[in-house]
Amino acid sequence: MNSDTMLTVDKLEVVYKRAITAVQGISLSVARGQIVAVIGTNGAGKSTTLRAISGFIGIDDARVTDGSVTFKGQRIDNRPPHTIARLGIALVPEREKVFPNLSIAENLAAPVAARASRSERRRREELVYHFFPRLAELRARIGGLLSGGERQMLAIGSALVCHPELLLIDELSLGLAPVVVEGLMERLVQIRRELDITILLVEQSASVALAISDYGYVLENGRVVLDGDAARLKDHPEIKEFYLGQARAGDRRSYAEIKQYRRSRRWYG
Repeated sequence: MNSDTMLTVDKLEVVYKRAITAVQGISLSVARGQIVAVIGTNGAGKSTTLRAISGFIGIDDARVTDGSVTFKGQRIDNRPPHTIARLGIALVPEREKVFPNLSIAENLAAPVAARASRSERRRREELVYHFFPRLAELRARIGGLLSGGERQMLAIGSALVCHPELLLIDELSLGLAPVVVEGLMERLVQIRRELDITILLVEQSASVALAISDYGYVLENGRVVLDGDAARLKDHPEIKEFYLGQARAGDRRSYAEIKQYRRSRRWYG
């Protein structure tokens, strides 16, 4: 493994309920300090891959049945979420983002270890307010009364108080207005820069994800069909047509119909 490689997913296979194969041989890697995007349509296997890395697939009655997930040289596939979190990985999930009956301040205190001092808890909370001043203004408001954008800010903040080295974010833009998404993406770039956190971002919106990413992977039907530098992916004609909404009217096709499955390094050469 390259010394700069933080996360390696190698030929990953995930099966739900011992019968349904959700991802089939997915391989990807994330270097320290990168923002890496995983894009694809609904059902492509994006969220399953993220939950396999974070350990949360067990909650969904699923397991990694083949391949491996390695974080900083250590195998973590099929380990429980709390063990993986202690190693330095935090997940911002697509669903159940915040505790709806707790205030913003209480949501931020919940993930912090009980042994942390009051001053340490306060310091971590203030770090979140530095990136998301809106949360500081609303710190007494309960989670269930927040807007979608405010919930997403709080979910990211709740992950940050865990001091992760790798931040996993599942569908950040889902259901949010473009102006809200733009602001959140700017915060992610700031967080990466100021805290030196590595980010793996799962997104259905290719334009959103590739705008801030260094590298990207395209998933379809549980497989990686394309990968490459984010700038090259944005300029690739098939990505423009299918994932960036630049197809001609009446000519919307699946990626598999546009191009046979193959890895991007082949079209680079």
